[in-house]
Amino acid sequence: MARINIPLDALTSRLNLSDRFSSVRSQSITSRFANLKPISDFCDFKRLSKPQNFGEVQNRVNYNLSYFSSNYAAVFVMLAIYSLISNPVLLFVIILVVGGMWGIGKLQGADLEIGSLRATSSQLYTCLLVVAIPLGLYASPISTVLWLIGASGVTILGHASFMDNPIESAFSEEAV
Repeated sequence: MARINIPLDALTSRLNLSDRFSSVRSQSITSRFANLKPISDFCDFKRLSKPQNFGEVQNRVNYNLSYFSSNYAAVFVMLAIYSLISNPVLLFVIILVVGGMWGIGKLQGADLEIGSLRATSSQLYTCLLVVAIPLGLYASPISTVLWLIGASGVTILGHASFMDNPIESAFSEEAV
């Protein structure tokens, strides 16, 4: 059976992913959410239209991903919060692990003594690991992450491909 080679460089270079994510990494969270576009602009149903061809889809996605990037980040955060709320076991496991590591860190290397029981930091970390791994596997974090990727991809790329560019952007492209 022949192997199928997918040219990932062709896909990533065409979508310009490295340049798109470099601006996300260089911004702080406050500046990222400081330039949220108004909800009336983000949900302007008058600008929704079916693209004529794939070239127009690419043009719309490129424009809208940069123009509404903060709004899309907020949509992703809202979907992530929803996925944690709808999976309470995973939320419990995350709180358990973070709280356990914080509590063990508060000991600052000292042993935990409760009555006649004495536990070192490494024993506490091992106990936390033994409890968290089975609970974490039961909480199905992989399916939650895959749902989050799929839901945000469909929502964000769907909005970006159907939201028409404003008229002002067409005139600025002609001037160049």
